[in-house]
Amino acid sequence: MGHQLVDRMAEYLEGVEDQALFPDVSPKHLEKLFSEPLPEHSVPAEEILEELEEKLFPFCCHVNHPGYFGFITSTPTPVGILGDFICSALNQNLGLYTIGPGAVTLERRAVRWLSDLVGYNEQAGGHLTSGGTMANLEGIKLARDRVSDNKVQHEGIRNQWAVYVSEERHVSIDKAVDIIGVGRDALRKIPTNNKFQINIEALEEAIAADRNQGIKPMCVIGLAGTTNTGAIDPLKTLKKIAEREEVWFHVDAAYGGGMLLSNKWPGLLEGIELADSITIDPHKWFFAPLDAGAILVKDRTQLTRSFGMEPAYLIDEMDHEKARFDYYVHSLEQSRRFRGLKVWMSFKRYGSKEIGRWIDSNVEQTLHLYSLCKEHPNFEPATYPPMSAICIRYQSTDLGEEHSKRLHREVARRVEENGNYWITTTHLKGKSWFRINPVNFRTRIEHMEGLLSELQHECERVASSLKNQ
Repeated sequence: MGHQLVDRMAEYLEGVEDQALFPDVSPKHLEKLFSEPLPEHSVPAEEILEELEEKLFPFCCHVNHPGYFGFITSTPTPVGILGDFICSALNQNLGLYTIGPGAVTLERRAVRWLSDLVGYNEQAGGHLTSGGTMANLEGIKLARDRVSDNKVQHEGIRNQWAVYVSEERHVSIDKAVDIIGVGRDALRKIPTNNKFQINIEALEEAIAADRNQGIKPMCVIGLAGTTNTGAIDPLKTLKKIAEREEVWFHVDAAYGGGMLLSNKWPGLLEGIELADSITIDPHKWFFAPLDAGAILVKDRTQLTRSFGMEPAYLIDEMDHEKARFDYYVHSLEQSRRFRGLKVWMSFKRYGSKEIGRWIDSNVEQTLHLYSLCKEHPNFEPATYPPMSAICIRYQSTDLGEEHSKRLHREVARRVEENGNYWITTTHLKGKSWFRINPVNFRTRIEHMEGLLSELQHECERVASSLKNQ
């Protein structure tokens, strides 16, 4: 069955561009397909594979398709896919060195490579996570613990704190301030400028207002590649503010961290090395399969201060020299999947230069779409795209904003049904937009041109119907 699966997946990847990107199927039909009681008896493996061919494979969203430009889920590298296969077979639990010594060592090297990329020195540390949500949670917990002199984790929150971030933040930031106990009301969502970067003047005003009310700043968060537009906050300026206020400086580069590998735009994330902690997701723009996020910390000892609990049943009595690294002492997770293998294998197989070339191609494709829209009579880009994320909108003098919202939603649905491309919609500054974001080494320039042509066709059809209502 394993040989059959490998051959089947190879065929799938080779022919993925010929398939409809999104399945034409209703949720009700899928529920019916999988509606069965818990199996009591075994069935042959061949029958299971046949069932997958019937019920699963035809009904996937094909993120490997070169026309996939939706949420930031990258096309995984073939060697990364094989890395996950090996990971599952070995089933190493990286929480404890004793049940994964080689795996722990390999993953620490992968984390070291990521730390080198962001510009951290040998004092840095970190680990892989399930994704940016967990990494941001840990980064903001580190902020809470460090600013409270590591007392809050024992005493609980006794003061009012505030966390500052751009309104273009990822929702994981909202979840994190909730989970660590400061509350979502303590999150200061700072407005952005016309480039969708955090407004520094508004940030200063928010900090001053909190200080006057006896609310203590806890953390300043910089965004290095926002989800909507790839905007990069002024990281050096934010670091100065954080230092002055004596607070933690966290940078969310979950998506934008891929630009650290760019050959054509080096230095775009200048200042990221100043952060106290950084979120970066290899499963986004490093083309690793899900799941593989990372939290990197400039001073790794804070990880141990925040998470360093060693119950008797986990103490390694054989480690007389204290040389064995236990991830559970330095992170939130106890049981840990061997996420580092696919990251390590991808770097070894392709090298940073080749992965950087794929990233640069995605940026060039987005810039091409930006140029086409700048010259187009009906399409407007939100801003110049510094990365591969771009928002564009259809304009017509006969459509108000409410009709525009309906148009963008309906056109995105039609594009999905057509099966050639997959995009999303969003809202920026009170307007509706198409959001297009290639993180895909199979995408080519002609896919951007084809998408714009399809968008124009569908927008004209929908606009015409709205005008007649």
